[in-house]
Amino acid sequence: MVDLNKEIQLSKSYAICHFCGKRVEYTECSDEETAPEDARCEILKGWLLVRQWKGIGLIDDYDFCSLDCLQKWVVSQLPKIPEEYLRAFDEDKDK
Repeated sequence: MVDLNKEIQLSKSYAICHFCGKRVEYTECSDEETAPEDARCEILKGWLLVRQWKGIGLIDDYDFCSLDCLQKWVVSQLPKIPEEYLRAFDEDKDK
C-alpha cells in the first residue's frame, strides 16, 4: 500500500530566480526523516528568499539565485528619473 503522506513529502517542488529565470527542483523534507539528496535545504544554499509585505494579507514572495540577481532586481524596481528632467539642470548651469 502507498503511504500518501510520504508521497506528498517526496513530491518535487521548484524555485525560479525572479530575475534571471534559473530554475532548480528540490524535494521537501521533514525533521522526522532522513533528508533526500535533493533536499530543499541543500539545493537552495546561497539562494535569497525575499518577502515583500504589501498590506493586510498581501505578501509577495521572490526567490533569487544570487546577490547579483537580487541587486539587479532591486535596481529595476527603483523609479527612473526622466532624462529630460536631468538635462534641465545642465542647461541651468550654462546660464
